[in-house]
Amino acid sequence: MAAHSLSATSITRPELRQFNPNKSTLGLDISLRSQWLGTIAMNKFSLQSSSIRPLFTKRRRTNATISFSLPTANPDRVDATEKILRWSSKAIKSFAMSELEARKIKSPTTDTEALLMGILIEGTSFASKFLRANGITLLKVRDEILKMRGKPEMFFFSPEHPPLTEAAQRALDWAIDEKLKSGENGEITTTHLLLGLWRQEESPGHKILAALGFNDEKAKELHSLISEPGFVEDS
Repeated sequence: MAAHSLSATSITRPELRQFNPNKSTLGLDISLRSQWLGTIAMNKFSLQSSSIRPLFTKRRRTNATISFSLPTANPDRVDATEKILRWSSKAIKSFAMSELEARKIKSPTTDTEALLMGILIEGTSFASKFLRANGITLLKVRDEILKMRGKPEMFFFSPEHPPLTEAAQRALDWAIDEKLKSGENGEITTTHLLLGLWRQEESPGHKILAALGFNDEKAKELHSLISEPGFVEDS
C-alpha cells in the first residue's frame, strides 16, 4: 500500500464576511480539500461577537493627581492661608530616602536621625552640601547611630513605611511654619527641614549633629540664608 503524506491535505483560505458590530455573530466559510476525501465544505461557523474585540479600542482616560506634600500634624494652618507652598523635589526625595534608611537600620519608626541620613543621601541640596562642607558625612552619621542604637536585631523587620516619631513630625511642621512666617510663596526646602530637625533638642538627630560639630552658630548661618527673599535650592 502506498504511503500518503500529510502534505496532500490542504485548507483553502477562509472567506470572512464583513464584520458588522451591530450583529451578534460573525460568519466564516471554510472548506477542506483532500485527495482522498474530496472537498468537504464546512460553512457557517459562528463566533459570538461578545468574544470578538476590535483591534484598536478606545481606552478610558485616567486622571492622576500628584500631591507634592509631606505629612503634617496640622494641615488646616496651610489651607487657611492664601500662600502657595510646596515641598521642593529635593526635600521630598530626602524624605523618601529617610524612610528607606529607617528600614535599613531596622527601626520601627522614622526618627530625626533617619531624616538626617535622607538629606545626606539625596546629596545635591544646599543643606547636604553645607553639612559635608562642615565635615558631617553620611558615614559619620551612620557610625554615630550605631554607637547610639547598637546593632539591630537580626530577625526584626521594619514596616514598609515606618511612621514618623513625634520629634520627626515636629521637625516637618517647624519647616512649614518657618516658610509661612516668611510671607512668601515658594518651596519648603531641605534647609528648612534640617533646621527643623536641629530644633528638636532631645531627638537623636540633634544629638548626632551636635556630636559631629554642628552648633547654633551654623544654624543661624543657615537661617539667615533661607530668610533672604527668593531663596531657592540650587539645581
